[in-house]
Amino acid sequence: MKIPALPAALAAIPFAIPAIATPAFAASDARFMRALDKLDPKTRLEQICDLEAMRRMSQSKSAGARVDRAKSDVIMPPQHLGNMLVAKGGAFRAGGKWYQMSFTCKATPDHKTVLDFSYKTGAAIPPAKWASYGLWK
Repeated sequence: MKIPALPAALAAIPFAIPAIATPAFAASDARFMRALDKLDPKTRLEQICDLEAMRRMSQSKSAGARVDRAKSDVIMPPQHLGNMLVAKGGAFRAGGKWYQMSFTCKATPDHKTVLDFSYKTGAAIPPAKWASYGLWK
């Protein structure tokens, strides 16, 4: 399956998110943070919160496998409340499968640092629904 094209603003990012859960992340972290400056504040908040979702789930092993992708906007758009993002219809990928997730993420006013984060993982998303949600293998 073909990965959907990214919006122009995101295409400019040397997208480090899939590599975040690896030891190589430390080297790419500075590049990722600089790339965030190129995004509008709403997108920046979503990206930093998606990153935090990946970090937290990978550290806690709650996903049962390495989390290599997280998206806050899969089943429904997240709610932006100033410096807070409430994602009730997100998804993450672990072990080659996609799962539902929800989270609340509070960031600094520049949307570059997460101050508070809580999440819940949910059921597996059937592969038959992946395309309709914009997910890939």
